[in-house]
Amino acid sequence: MPVEVAATGSVEPISTVAIVPQIGGILQHVRFAEGSEVRAGQVLFEIDPRPFRAAVQASEANLARDLVQEANARRDADRYRALAAQASVTQSDYQQRQATADALAAAVRADSAALTTARLNLEYATIRAPVAGRTGGLLVHEGNLVRTSGGTPLVTINQLRPILVRFAVPSAYLPEIQRRVDDSLAVLVSTSQGAAPSTKGVLSFVDNHVDSTTGTVLLKGRFANGDGALWPGEFVQVTLVLDVEPNALVVPAQAVVTGQQGTYVFVVKPDSTVDQISVTVARTVDSLAVISRGIKAGQVVVTDGQLRLTPHARVELRAPPPVATDVAGQ
Repeated sequence: MPVEVAATGSVEPISTVAIVPQIGGILQHVRFAEGSEVRAGQVLFEIDPRPFRAAVQASEANLARDLVQEANARRDADRYRALAAQASVTQSDYQQRQATADALAAAVRADSAALTTARLNLEYATIRAPVAGRTGGLLVHEGNLVRTSGGTPLVTINQLRPILVRFAVPSAYLPEIQRRVDDSLAVLVSTSQGAAPSTKGVLSFVDNHVDSTTGTVLLKGRFANGDGALWPGEFVQVTLVLDVEPNALVVPAQAVVTGQQGTYVFVVKPDSTVDQISVTVARTVDSLAVISRGIKAGQVVVTDGQLRLTPHARVELRAPPPVATDVAGQ
């Protein structure tokens, strides 16, 4: 029988990305439908690229001009170095030519950096999805002027695969969780109260402190969520499986009665009379109660009508009722 801890949790995406433009301009095209799934690298928006394409061309022209001037100044400096060695010109004239060549070389490096920036800005005119996920509502539409600072994000993307479920358990379970945290503890979730767990994941996070106001520790389970059943912000029922107890002694939960003397069951003896036996219930899993003390395996217990019984009363074991037959159409 599994050793489980039940809790209520909430679903949260592994990452939430707000798409904000890195350049300003007129938003020309939106390349996705709001609320749709997008893949990493997919084109989402296109900002008017013409000003940035012109800036690239201007930077290329400046670089080409300064390269020609730098090459000419370098040849002039080499010629003056030879003349200075022959004392045909002064050392000061040579140093002036060399300084001009060095200044133009620095201008070339500055032009290269400016060209890189211009090309990067042109690349920023096409906005791509940094992660795969589902988009939210579109906040800026085609034709609007977008800005790099103080503006509204264009859209938000939530990564849904994989996804996380956060939940809290009492700190009394923390030593056992820490002891078995490297064993990939299973986490089961169901999306409705009372439903059987439908999705299985693994424990991926244990918080580094206990909340002093609630006496609980925050945990997170990681789920593949291939079918998209888990949705960000959704509340779910969580079951953390700490261990599996072999050879556990269990009885139907309805067989256990709680009275003034504690919990007990009625055990049927071979002579069809009953004894009231005190039991210790370790825990309840679904419709089964795990008994740690009181009865032995193989004993017959009463599951219905205990309120009408007293110790040593005689009982009659009845067969289960027959299954009704559908006779419609006969």
